[in-house]
Amino acid sequence: MPAAGSEGEEGLAGEQLGPGTPKLCGYLQKLSGKGPLRGFRSRWFVFDPRRCYLYYFKGPQEPLPLGHLDIASACFSYHQPEVGAAAAGDEPAAFEVHSPGGAVTVLKAATRQDMTYWLQELQQKRWEYCNNLDVAKRDSRTSPTPSDFSKGLVAKDNSDLSILSQNASAERARNILAVDTSPTDLVGEQAASQPAPVQASAINFSLKQWSTEIKNSMSSLRKGSNENRRSIFYTTEEWELLDPTPKDLEDSMALEEKRKHLAEGSKGLTSSAFPFDFGRIPYKARRPLKDMIGSSKNRNSSDSSPPECCSGNGNRPVSELQLKYQSQQEELEKLKKDLLSQKELVRLLQQTVRSSQYDKYFASHLCEGVPKDTLELLHQKDDQILGLNNQLEKLNLEKDSLQQEVKNLKCKVGELNERLGMLMETIQAKDEVIMKLSRQLSECEDSASSQSGAINSPTSTCTNKELQELDRLKDNLQGYKTQNKFLNKEILELSTLRRNAEAREREWQAKYTSLEAKLCQIESKYLILLQEMKTPVCSEDQSPAREVITQLLEDALKAEPSEQPEQAFFKPHLVSEYDIYGFQTIPEDDDEEKLVAKSRALDLRSLSLSENREISTGVKWENYLASTMNREMMRCVELKNLIRSGIPHEHRSKMWKWCVNLHVKKFKDSAVPGYFQILLQKALEKPNPASKQIELDLLRTLPNNKHYSSPTSEGIQKLRNVLLAFSWRNPDIGYCQGLNRLVAIALLYLEQEDAFWCLVTIVEVFMPRDYYTKTLLGSQVDQRVFKDLLSEKLPRLHAHFEQYKVDYTLITFNWFLVVFVDSVVSDILFKIWDSFLYEGSKVIFRFALALFKYKEEEILKLQDSMSIFKYLRYFTRTILDARKLTAIAFGDLNPFPLRQIRNRRAYHLEKVRLELTELEAIREDFLRERETCVEKRDLISDDEEDS
Repeated sequence: MPAAGSEGEEGLAGEQLGPGTPKLCGYLQKLSGKGPLRGFRSRWFVFDPRRCYLYYFKGPQEPLPLGHLDIASACFSYHQPEVGAAAAGDEPAAFEVHSPGGAVTVLKAATRQDMTYWLQELQQKRWEYCNNLDVAKRDSRTSPTPSDFSKGLVAKDNSDLSILSQNASAERARNILAVDTSPTDLVGEQAASQPAPVQASAINFSLKQWSTEIKNSMSSLRKGSNENRRSIFYTTEEWELLDPTPKDLEDSMALEEKRKHLAEGSKGLTSSAFPFDFGRIPYKARRPLKDMIGSSKNRNSSDSSPPECCSGNGNRPVSELQLKYQSQQEELEKLKKDLLSQKELVRLLQQTVRSSQYDKYFASHLCEGVPKDTLELLHQKDDQILGLNNQLEKLNLEKDSLQQEVKNLKCKVGELNERLGMLMETIQAKDEVIMKLSRQLSECEDSASSQSGAINSPTSTCTNKELQELDRLKDNLQGYKTQNKFLNKEILELSTLRRNAEAREREWQAKYTSLEAKLCQIESKYLILLQEMKTPVCSEDQSPAREVITQLLEDALKAEPSEQPEQAFFKPHLVSEYDIYGFQTIPEDDDEEKLVAKSRALDLRSLSLSENREISTGVKWENYLASTMNREMMRCVELKNLIRSGIPHEHRSKMWKWCVNLHVKKFKDSAVPGYFQILLQKALEKPNPASKQIELDLLRTLPNNKHYSSPTSEGIQKLRNVLLAFSWRNPDIGYCQGLNRLVAIALLYLEQEDAFWCLVTIVEVFMPRDYYTKTLLGSQVDQRVFKDLLSEKLPRLHAHFEQYKVDYTLITFNWFLVVFVDSVVSDILFKIWDSFLYEGSKVIFRFALALFKYKEEEILKLQDSMSIFKYLRYFTRTILDARKLTAIAFGDLNPFPLRQIRNRRAYHLEKVRLELTELEAIREDFLRERETCVEKRDLISDDEEDS
């Protein structure tokens, strides 16, 4: 997600998370799963301060979160480890997050240091978020939300806040109970570039996984290849890797060499006429998996047993009888091996004798009358048969030797187990003797010390074991102290938050009671009014009804009375003097206009309250922004639909800046660094032809907005800077009336430099050429295109205008030039701008047609040109339902292809250019005729008179 940091100067206050604040994120392990698959899995956690949610992803680069934890309503705890484990700060440490409803989420940090850091940071974030909810007792319409990240002029509007005093004692207690700690490399944004930590001991394997691993190992053993394979076997409860010993590697290498030699020999015995390839037959069958595991264990145990024996017995020698028995067994084994080799030699000699006798007999008796080729073939077959018999006998011998080896190894294992049992019993007996002697020694020392009266120091009587026990107890005590401080801090914070929630509930209850009482009073007044209006009064005397009506009108027009500070919070405050954008809600001139404006403001307030109850749009925006926390935002259908429904106030600054950068990226990439500042410095140093007109229009831009109402307003200087910089960037336009209003709207949510690029987007990207030049060629073309679209989309209304010869382009011209600024209510204006900055100028056509369709039936009822034109001048201010207007613009008016608008623009552009050329020719003819004619020489135009 791209950062929403500002370029140039910072925003005008109101931000809770500055651009330099580090993001709370990092790796944690989350306990999840069911049954045998339940275990800790590494997840990437990111804290979102807007909603006080802790989102967790599968990895740092994943676009969508797997879920979230509501930290604002959660509490935390962790368990102190067993004695001796408290000092191990690099061991994994788990803690629990208790959510409403009894749900408990178990998280595990890589170290106890990380766990302490996460707990304290989550406590701090929860404290800040809940305190902001208590401190910012603000109206949901007249001020930003507590998690507002707005830039620009609207970010400074915090006039409606009622700041409550902080609990100083609670803050002091929290600071005292805080534990100083710092995170490791697995916490923070830099952790995203590191691999996720894996806890092998924390993974719970199921029986299915175990069987799968064994099957894979068996299949790898069965594959015939000449590579040295490294098989993995898992034993006991924890899975460990058993590597082959050097002796196993040497045996396998020797086996491979023998196999190669045998294959070469067998190939030499074969003939091309024989159908079988004896070189493919392995020299030695592979040993079974169980035997291999047993032999490996036996070798490892036999290699490690002598040191264990020595270390277990100390200086105790082995009995001579056992040594003698062992030497005799070794001699017996050697003799057996010699016997087997002699038998093998005798067998080979007997085979040689039999074959020679057979050859001699065959040569003497059967060679007569047999062809020579047949004899050679028979000799080859005999040689092959003899080779196969020899190979089979060798394999049988090898099998017998292996079986014998297995038996011997099993015997050895049994003997070693017996010896191990004997040694363990001996060690146990020795330990008992040592303990008994130690007790006797301590008793003797105690008695000797009591008799002599000498007082020895405690350290002289402590053993090494007692010192270690004391160190462990000290570490454990320190761990319990840290845990106690954390739990005390947690209890303190939860108690404070509970008291604040109770106070907030009491205040809302009092506010509700006050509103209910006021509503009863108003209903009573209107009941009296209706009762009096029921019977008309014919006399001119002052009747009670007139008094009531007069009083109601005075109450409606009167400014809100100032109340006591203790009552200020309970005041309904339905309509404020300015809305959230800084526009004045009630004018100060005419009483009748005041009533209309106040009625319109109340209707807007009612609509906004009903929209706030439907939180689907806000939830969609939160979910979408949460999905973009770890990736860049891109143009898509989902984002377009969200923007069309309206960008929430708290996200509008970020989204407007993203939309502007999307359209002017090529301009910004080609510009030099600090381009805006260079233009501004040039404008300040050297006067510009447009400077005079800019100064004249500054205070006339938005006089009903408090940010531009006076020369000292903060928005005036920013507006001047942006317009001057643009006049130097685009000297063909310089300055045109209308640009000031575009920049003024942009500055409400953007900083100076971003507002400058926003103006570049509108003038140089969205609008056609010559839209803001002296001839206003592009604006005239768009009015003709709009006429075509109106006749196509709203034929009845177009015919009505034609019937009474109403030129509605006199009204719509300003809509297109300044994108509806000062033409619609502020809520609808900014929703139009949301879609306009994302989709471009096509949005203006959509909403212009939607405004006419919204009031089509009312306009059709008017039957004369004067009343129609008068109604068109103000009817857009009576449209308050932004949702209905948006549905008409993006639903009822479809299809609305951009290609059609481009084609119509090109068509009408040629016609307008021809008309302007004709007008210019008529003007030149008139000037020539005036110069030649004496009577017309004294005539001058208004422009010449002004000059």
